[in-house]
Amino acid sequence: MQGGAIVQTRSTGTSLASLPGAQAGEPGTGFQNATRVHGSFLAATEKRVLIWMAERMPRWVNSDHLTALGFVAQLATGFCYALAGRDRRMLLAVILCLALNWFGDSLDGTLARVRQQQRPRYGFYVDHMIDSIGATAMMAGLALSGYMQPLIAIGLLIAFLLLSIQSYLATYTIGEFHLSFWRFGPTELRILLAVGNLALFRWAWVIHGRYRLFDIGGAIGLAGMSLMLIVSTLKNTLRLYREERIK
Repeated sequence: MQGGAIVQTRSTGTSLASLPGAQAGEPGTGFQNATRVHGSFLAATEKRVLIWMAERMPRWVNSDHLTALGFVAQLATGFCYALAGRDRRMLLAVILCLALNWFGDSLDGTLARVRQQQRPRYGFYVDHMIDSIGATAMMAGLALSGYMQPLIAIGLLIAFLLLSIQSYLATYTIGEFHLSFWRFGPTELRILLAVGNLALFRWAWVIHGRYRLFDIGGAIGLAGMSLMLIVSTLKNTLRLYREERIK
């Protein structure tokens, strides 16, 4: 969930494509790497763990295998959420899917960098298309689960996609790709979601049984993501305005 959803690319830096001055019809001309900005709570520890795993990964496993695993796991997350309304044990399957999604989605880029097999344009495009599709599947599953109001799930998906668009545009125009917002990245969000799944076994309804736990959590998340979007948009707009003043 950007990020998602979140997201790690296969490049040493995130892609910044087709800058002004690049000649049309020449793929890759003018293509540069943007600065990766990742300041989440777990970023430093996670990086060490991912490098350790990448260095010990069997040679027959490559980044495409891990990307596919992360994608299938995210689709399965949505499917398990949809089934959880009938069998709440599927909430435990969701946690397993989240762990597999983290493994594949986070390790694919690290493995490519460790092996010096980066494909910046391919990695940037594929990873983020997969994240968008996977987020849609997961939110659809939540909407069908009975644990969250469909409108809140739709709102979260829209907020995620808008944050993603903002991030990609900032990558292109400013040259910085933020993997986290306000110390929260994809890994922290997966952990919060997993903890929430466990809490559902006892507190599916809260505040005297009037509200769903995930409705409250979703509403808080939606408010936070909306604030992130507004602040980031205003900040980047002001920065670009100052850098490109009309003389």
